[in-house]
This record gives sequence, C-alpha cells and structure tokens, in this order.
Amino acid sequence: MSRLRSSITSIHSNWQPRADKQKRGRRRPDLTDIPIVDHHAHPLLRRAATQDPARFARWFTESADPQIHTAHVPNLLVYRTALRWLAEWLSCAPTVEAILAARAVIPEDEYARALLRDANIAVLLCDYGYGGNEALDHAGMSGILSIPIYRILRLERVAEELLLVHDTFAEFVDAYDQVLADARRQGVVAFKSIIAYRTGLAIDSPNPTAAEAGFGIVRATVRETGRIRLANKYLCDFIVHRGLAVQLQALPFQFHTGFGDADADLRTANPSPAQFRTLSCGAAGSAACGWPYYRETAHLAAIYANVWLDLSLAIPFATVGIPTMIRDVLGMAPFSKVMFATDAFTMPEIYWVAAKWGRWGVQRVLEELIDDGLIGEDEAIQVARSVFHESATRLYGV
Repeated sequence: MSRLRSSITSIHSNWQPRADKQKRGRRRPDLTDIPIVDHHAHPLLRRAATQDPARFARWFTESADPQIHTAHVPNLLVYRTALRWLAEWLSCAPTVEAILAARAVIPEDEYARALLRDANIAVLLCDYGYGGNEALDHAGMSGILSIPIYRILRLERVAEELLLVHDTFAEFVDAYDQVLADARRQGVVAFKSIIAYRTGLAIDSPNPTAAEAGFGIVRATVRETGRIRLANKYLCDFIVHRGLAVQLQALPFQFHTGFGDADADLRTANPSPAQFRTLSCGAAGSAACGWPYYRETAHLAAIYANVWLDLSLAIPFATVGIPTMIRDVLGMAPFSKVMFATDAFTMPEIYWVAAKWGRWGVQRVLEELIDDGLIGEDEAIQVARSVFHESATRLYGV
C-alpha cells in the first residue's frame, strides 16, 4: 500500500516515445507545468461501474458493439499504451487485472484526484447530458475532484427531458425557453449541441409548423415506449436555432462534429456544408475538431471570428496520428483559437491518458517548428499555453 501511495505522489508525466528519447540535441519546450482547462468533458461513473476488465476496456472505443469491446479493444494502440503507462504509474504488472487490483485499494476520490493532478488538469467544463444513470451529477463530481468544475448545457438532453413531461408543443417551447434563459444563473458557461449525431449539420432555418408536427411524432413514441432519443430533423433544427436565439447571455455554443456516437453518420457530421457554415459564423462557437474533419474546422476557425477549434476525441483515440492533426491545425488556424480538451468520460484514466497523448502530440509538433526555424522556443511555450488553457479561459470566461 505504501508503494502505491508513493507512486501516486511521484508524478510520472514526462513520458516520451522511445525513439524520441534516443534523439540528441533536439530542443524540448517543457510543457508539463502548463495547466489544462479541459473545456469539453463528461462526468465520471462510480468506480464499481468500471471495476471489471470488460467494462474497463469498453471505454477505450466509441463503438457500442460488444464484439469490438472483447475481441478488438485489446488490439487498440490507445488501450495498450494506457495499460503500460498505468502499470508504470501504479507500480504493477501491465495487465488490466493488475491495474484494477491496484486501483481498488486506493480510495476512489484520492485516486481520481491523483490522476487529474498528474495530468495537470486544473479546470473542467462538464456536459452532464451523457453518461446515464451511473454517472455522477455535478455535486458528485465536485465532491470527488478538487478542481473548479463548470456546467455545459446539452440542448438535446434538455429537450428530451421536457418531451417526456409536456403534452403540447406550446408548453414544451415555453419550458425549453425558460431553461435556456435561466442557464447562466444556474452556473452554465456554455450551450452544446450534438445535432451532428442525430440529424446532421445541414441545419435548416426553423420551421415551427414542421417542428410541431415532429413534436407530435416524438410524443407518440414516448407514450408508446416511455423512452426517447430525439432524432426528428425539424424538431432538432428548431431547438438548435432556439438555443442560438437565447445567446443574449453571450454563452459560447459547442457543436460536436466528425466521429462520436456509435450510430453517427460521418457524411452528415462534416462541418463544411453551407448551412452549418452560415449558422456557426453567427454564434460564439466552439466547433469540436471532429476527426476526420479537422481541416474543415481549422478553415472555419481561420475565416470566421466566432469559430474556435477543439482538439478533443481525436485525442487520444488517433494516437500516433495526433501530431499530423495538430500540425495541420496549427498550420492553418490561429493559435489563439485552438483548444485542447479530452472529451473524457466514465473513468479518470481516460482524462489522464488523453492529457498524456495531447501533451506528447503538441510537444512533438512544436519541436519540429522550432527545429525548422519557424518559431522560437519562447513562442512555442506561448502556443502551448494558448492551446492548453488560455484560449478556453478567454472564450468561456472561467
């Protein structure tokens, strides 16, 4: 036990690939002391929900297919490196069984705090619309972690909760508008939409008549099944525009783009369509980077004053492809509009692994820029500060 406690207090945050360790003479900006404002994250589950090997492995993929979880996640690079790094950090064997046994003897809150402290994650902006019944609420997250945590309001989740209880479209709209109007007073620092994964980013102008008809269809399904997953295009387009109209509070607006939910259609999650371009450039937005569409998002950030770019989800799942993405993004978009985030969920290990991969990717690219004489070392440190916390701090006002 003393060895485990010792390993938690001794920070292991200077990992670099072996090939890089063998390089000599390369100038290395030290990024480990730069704190992260993780502006795109989700709540943890209680430890019991991830304390067996299958459920632990399940969260290293976006796939919902059990065959992927059991047969193929063990062959993902992000999973294998996570086991190696966690084993080194916990001083145990590099197996999922040994890691779960090692963490089981450390109090849940102490373990989570230690991982985020080691990752130097200083602030969280958390979307509680994802995670299910096993996820911690805001009070639970604040109780386990010892860092500031701010709320992001997922519009589709708000609408789904209201669709369960309101029988008329007028009542639904009034209740929805009230929730959004009260958002800032309730501590919300940003709105968020996952419309890319429901009906796509080709968001049309709101049509109240069609939205009301969509409301009727969704309510009929609720009455029949007692469940809801909002995926009616007219209603989805309507609530997103309604959310943008309430931006009198000047809250940033996050849009997921690219890959994400297991049933997402990448053809409709591309942020390049004209409808989305027109929509996003009119709002204070934080368009998620959305692998594989990071070039499109970098273009939007470079052209439109109100569009920022979020590197999450591709980090950590793109693994050795992360530097390619960061190199392309930093080559096109202003440094001041590029933001690191984890899009982490379920386990503190996901936050930690994402932060390690992110720091590695940013450092690798900045070293190349220094070596090529494109920026100086002091400039590289400033770019890293902007990416890891300054851009998000300015945008979200936290």
